[in-house]
Amino acid sequence: MNNRNKIYFASDFHLGSPNYKESIVREKKICRWLDSIEEHAKEIYLVGDIFDFWFEYKTSIPKGFERLKGRLVALTDKGIQIHFFPGNHDLWTFGYLKYELGLIVHKEPLIKNINGKIFYITHGDGLGNVNKKYKILKRIFTSKICQKLFGHIHPSLGIKIAQKWSQISRKKGGQYDKEKLKEGLVAYSKKILQNQDINYFIFGHIHEPIELQLTPNTKYINLGDWITHFSFLEFSENNLLLKYF
Repeated sequence: MNNRNKIYFASDFHLGSPNYKESIVREKKICRWLDSIEEHAKEIYLVGDIFDFWFEYKTSIPKGFERLKGRLVALTDKGIQIHFFPGNHDLWTFGYLKYELGLIVHKEPLIKNINGKIFYITHGDGLGNVNKKYKILKRIFTSKICQKLFGHIHPSLGIKIAQKWSQISRKKGGQYDKEKLKEGLVAYSKKILQNQDINYFIFGHIHEPIELQLTPNTKYINLGDWITHFSFLEFSENNLLLKYF
């Protein structure tokens, strides 16, 4: 563990999308990345939408992604802390990732001091100036009553419904006006800065690697994705680098 002095951040793997064949290729690449950072990784932050759909039923979970799940267990068993932030595609986690895979699950934004720098970490959906329809939709998705009702649907049907919903959302462009989302998250970050000093705002969700200097001591960062960019952050001592695998 003496060599483990680096912190890594990544988001938006979207495993399961757009189809099984392409998802498997992407999953294998993610596992190769995890292999490449294992020697030096102290902590890994997975900042949302790791799965394109995830719902933990009472007695089952969606099949697939066994390579990634096995790799994560192997890393947590070695004492590497792995933090999981639910995104808008994989927010329905109720204990499996914590108790079976050993992940530390954060359902709210995390403010954390790492090596003397203050990080603000969250997926980013629903924050800032987003349309009211999406905010209403997210309240429905996070409603315990709605989650319980969905949990009573047979997994084969429930997963099929979720996949169809995702396909329709993508065809319509979803809520992904990337420039508008970025502007909203930047405004949100500046509002947080009015009451608290933050050195790094870390977001996923937008699928574009972005670095913006908000103040001389504050940087705004979007992590990109593992569909097009294969981007991640590496933090060591006081150096924060946006890299590509």
